[in-house]
Amino acid sequence: MEDKNQDPKSKPKKAISRRSFIRGAGLSTAGSVLLTTNALAFEYDEQVKAGDEFGPDAITIKMKVNGITKSLSVEPRTTLASALRDHLELTGTKVVCDRGSCSACTVYLDGKPVNSCMMSAFDVGDREITTIEGIAQNGELHAVQQAFIDHDASQCGYCTPGMIMSCAHLVDNHENPNLEDVKNATRGNLCRCGTYPNVFKATLAAANKTI
Repeated sequence: MEDKNQDPKSKPKKAISRRSFIRGAGLSTAGSVLLTTNALAFEYDEQVKAGDEFGPDAITIKMKVNGITKSLSVEPRTTLASALRDHLELTGTKVVCDRGSCSACTVYLDGKPVNSCMMSAFDVGDREITTIEGIAQNGELHAVQQAFIDHDASQCGYCTPGMIMSCAHLVDNHENPNLEDVKNATRGNLCRCGTYPNVFKATLAAANKTI
């Protein structure tokens, strides 16, 4: 029988069970997540109001690739690399790391090398894309493409398109490249087979140079 006159402070404290602890911790965590989610949702809504909304379904966009304007239906999550490979069937552009660390997916955006796996297809807009398929002219291989063949500058071939794009950009935009220029131009291109020496030879040969 409980003594009603007993001092409340003198009552023994109720032990916390494992179940009640987990339940309490779960509610606290859920509350924190809810607050964080609401804050992020507010920020996202503010950003969306500033521009157009897309998705989640695919919509049709236009993209100028290798001098030809093409229409393709893509979802907002589509990368430029995926748009080229999966939608336009330009499979010369390779996807290896898919996180911008190997540069196998290098293409030109208005003449400048970019990693297409790190760029949204929606961000291309009116700018022109040039892929490995587009640097040959009038049925003739680019000088760097031919030099890669002549100097056996590829093994497995996965990095080769990106390497060629980086080296061709150097040769086309540098009047007198040297070995250090070639090394600098390909510093972001990863070759797991280790064909760098032949890549350097090929590039310098294409620029009428020798090591």
